[in-house]
Amino acid sequence: MPNALDTANYTQQLAAKTTQFKQELDALNCPQAKTAMSVFASPVSHYRMRAEFKLWHQGDRAQYAMSDPVTKKPIFIDEFPVAAMRINQLMPALLAAINSSNLLRKKCFQVEFLTTLTGDTVITLIYHKPLNEEWIAAILPIKDALGVNIIGRSRKQKIVLNRDYVDETLHVDGQAYHYRQTEGSFTQPNAAVCEHMLTWAVTHTQNIGGDLLELYCGNGNFTLPLSKNFRRVIATEISKTSVTAAQENVKANHITNVDIVRMSSEEFVQAMDKAREFRRLATINLDNYHFSTVFVDPPRAGLDADTLSMVQRFNHIIYISCKPATLLDNLKTLLQTHQITAIAAFDQFPYTDHLEAGVILSAKAETL
Repeated sequence: MPNALDTANYTQQLAAKTTQFKQELDALNCPQAKTAMSVFASPVSHYRMRAEFKLWHQGDRAQYAMSDPVTKKPIFIDEFPVAAMRINQLMPALLAAINSSNLLRKKCFQVEFLTTLTGDTVITLIYHKPLNEEWIAAILPIKDALGVNIIGRSRKQKIVLNRDYVDETLHVDGQAYHYRQTEGSFTQPNAAVCEHMLTWAVTHTQNIGGDLLELYCGNGNFTLPLSKNFRRVIATEISKTSVTAAQENVKANHITNVDIVRMSSEEFVQAMDKAREFRRLATINLDNYHFSTVFVDPPRAGLDADTLSMVQRFNHIIYISCKPATLLDNLKTLLQTHQITAIAAFDQFPYTDHLEAGVILSAKAETL
């Protein structure tokens, strides 16, 4: 149940997931992978920086609700201990304000929270009706009282009061990095585990040097801290929103050796092979780069065949995976040319079967 966490058994739950992952690694006939594995646990509660709830209406009252995954019936939520403490603090006050106003409550069907370790918060209210000046006048005092930013959404409509992003600060290897995280775009949901992931990647690349290619860079989550370990960095991302955020984050952190390019991984393979010219690379001469390392954080489907082949050309590969099954499938190919030097399990989603993984590979001597 969302309102009750089995915190007493968290350690055993995580051990069961990592044991299963190690057993799946057996199929690769790569014993060093299991012995080299590091495991990074999550806080046992209040770890999610994002949460969304349906708004269930009964008479003239609304309640937060989630759907039971089996019965599909609503589960009513008073508190949500997996979510950040800031979200839990805001939930009752926001609901009381919504229920006190027929204008705010009527046809509001979903509420989304986005917050940070620093407490910066955006709340999105989604409606089945157009929003007007009267709605703005009603929500403004609530926004001010709660100390948050509010977004109102309805069909083909978005009202932003005062901004549609939060500013996060993550600490990696003793250094603070500042991130703009835009509402509706992807960010790592478990900030504490994200810090572990970033620190692990930075620690294991400290002495590599050379230049870095990053695919699927998002808002620059890994790009910023990794940039200090490399001479120059090219980071690619297909989402316009994420590219804009990444560029702003590079600038905000005064990083000068990173170029963010809006390209898919498939397009960048074409650019690397000189199979096609791209205006987006007009100011970048790839021949001037000496890539030692490639970093990939692909979607759940993993790397496509062409990208997988291109990745094998690099001496060092850093692979962050949100789905170990596709990682293991990609490793069947990567281990033909590379060997695992570090591997980690990251528990982004406690109390679920989900586990994220990181692998660092170096080219075998015979393939150099």
